[in-house]
Amino acid sequence: MNFAPLPSVDVAAVPSDGFVLDVREDDEWAAGHVEGAVHIPMSDFVGRFGELTEAAEGGRRVHVMCRVGGRSAQVTQYLVQQGIDAVNIDGGMLAWDGAGRPMVTDNGTPAFVL
Repeated sequence: MNFAPLPSVDVAAVPSDGFVLDVREDDEWAAGHVEGAVHIPMSDFVGRFGELTEAAEGGRRVHVMCRVGGRSAQVTQYLVQQGIDAVNIDGGMLAWDGAGRPMVTDNGTPAFVL
């Protein structure tokens, strides 16, 4: 079988108002995340898939994020197979943080990548 290469983007290419889907676990999310991101841990993903399809209505591109890009690559591949315009964020949160892109926490403490 011939698989198309996984669509991916550099952190710098993610628009500030882009739709970011964070598939990391709850403790990773709590440490720091992209403001406005949708959080659906990979472990809950299939059960919560409907939340994503609602959020991605109208063909919005989904930028999938994890810590370094492995989990998000799997989720991106799944989304693309479902006909959703999804791209993997190369390097994940480590690259996001390294590029100086803004991160937030839900409790106001300084954000970091766990």
